[in-house]
Amino acid sequence: MTLNISNLELTGKNIVIVEDDLPSIRYYETLLKNSGADVMIFHTGKEFIDYLAQGNKPIDLVFMDFLVPLINGIECIRILRKDRKSTPVVMITAYSSEQAKTEAYIAGCNEYVLKPIYPEKIFFLLEKYLKLPITILH
Repeated sequence: MTLNISNLELTGKNIVIVEDDLPSIRYYETLLKNSGADVMIFHTGKEFIDYLAQGNKPIDLVFMDFLVPLINGIECIRILRKDRKSTPVVMITAYSSEQAKTEAYIAGCNEYVLKPIYPEKIFFLLEKYLKLPITILH
């Protein structure tokens, strides 16, 4: 069984990625480029927080790195949660300490996923949090 990712339809969905690692950003862009989603990428936590301060723009899902410059991922989640209690946040990081994982959950992340993250896991997370029908090929 494999996921048929060419049929991923995310039109109307707003996905935010907070990540400073350029290869990771390109990876996400490649996976999402034909999905129809509006993908916003922020290279620092401060850019993300500044975006949130601009008003209540819709966000359907956040992929958050733990170690982003200026304002770390944990603090970004805390700030996001003040006004957006139900926006799904997936922490995707290479930082594997139990303390970091616990902090992320306390701050309000929905899942803590270690890098490397494979396409199947990304598409599973998209389906789970955006409630998408994904076609499974046998």
